[in-house]
Amino acid sequence: MKTRGDAHDPKALIAESYRIDGITESDCRTIFLDWALSMPDGSDTAASLRILLARHGAAGHPMTDVLTAGLAAAAVPRRRGGRAGRTSP
Repeated sequence: MKTRGDAHDPKALIAESYRIDGITESDCRTIFLDWALSMPDGSDTAASLRILLARHGAAGHPMTDVLTAGLAAAAVPRRRGGRAGRTSP
């Protein structure tokens, strides 16, 4: 049975990861990368991560740890090089 996604989880990868028995943190990081690459350009990934954590965030699950780490990393400003770095406010 294939689960349909939504704007925050287009391929339902995160939802499915919580249904996999015995999933490892390494597996979750791979799924997270696939999730991140499937997000549309310009989407607010931090907001999506907050929603996904509220929706699925089971304590002690490895995907919850990965999503939490992703949210923490999304909050850190990144250095922008090249033209983008010179034209940003």
